[in-house]
Amino acid sequence: MSDVTAIQNLVQKRLELKKEISKIIVGQDDVVDQILLSIFSGGHALLVGVPGLAKTLMVNTISQALGLNFKRIQFTPDLMPSDILGSEILDENRQFKFIKGPVFSNIILADEINRTPPKTQAALLEAMQERSVTIAGHNYKLDLPYFVLATQNPIEQEGTYPLPEAQLDRFMFAIKLDYPTFAEEVEVVKSTTSDAKPSINALFSAQEIIDFQQLIRRIPVADNVIEYAVTLVGKTRPNSPIATDYVNNYLDWGAGPRASQNLILAAKANAAFNGKFSPDIEDVKAVATGILRHRIIKNYKADAEGITEEVIISKLM
Repeated sequence: MSDVTAIQNLVQKRLELKKEISKIIVGQDDVVDQILLSIFSGGHALLVGVPGLAKTLMVNTISQALGLNFKRIQFTPDLMPSDILGSEILDENRQFKFIKGPVFSNIILADEINRTPPKTQAALLEAMQERSVTIAGHNYKLDLPYFVLATQNPIEQEGTYPLPEAQLDRFMFAIKLDYPTFAEEVEVVKSTTSDAKPSINALFSAQEIIDFQQLIRRIPVADNVIEYAVTLVGKTRPNSPIATDYVNNYLDWGAGPRASQNLILAAKANAAFNGKFSPDIEDVKAVATGILRHRIIKNYKADAEGITEEVIISKLM
């Protein structure tokens, strides 16, 4: 199949996928789009939202529609690295045998990732970055495609361990979930308080998703689009030659080179989703907020004046 046909096929499959997901998930279009962009670009995503916005249900529904294995890990203060990765035990023949932990799945939902200490958070890092885990000196490869979706609750901050910047940078997107509109909430209540149980059809195989991920990487990008992405990221760095007074006033730190790479990868996926054979600057702008939101660090002045990351990013664009 030629790349042109494959992109047309992807456009069609994405529409079917969204239709399948909407059987259970009402609204949240932007959120679903960004999760799908993340999956097809081979990245991970962080979902930030208050409890009860169906984050777990959404991830479960998406993994069913993609035909992938899904495991949920509830992060708690006493969770140990071995609870995630697995551990070696002595079997009846007095041989060490490795029992795989929940990290061995295609889609991992790391629920309330900021509730667990740094040691356990770090256990997930190798899996996210290397797509493999090392236990007792043995390296185990994870099944592809491999995708971590972490959720974070922005309200209750007692007893939480904020994610370090280096770990936040491993997430391609930080996605904010908002409350549903009145009409959406009415629809949610109607559908969840009846005995109707819609079934989700798997539309992909694991290999098809890997093929689409490779297709997206093959998409060519014009130099001016790459330069726009790199300039946009450069502008977030206070006291750099291209930083504006606005950035110098309100930011402590800017985004690193991984942000530029992710902007281009996500722009390629966004272009492919819309049937384009190469991304343009509009595609970079479409994905910029989700990719930069968690990579810029505001100073106390921005907090005091109530200036959000989204405001700063839109000013830069």
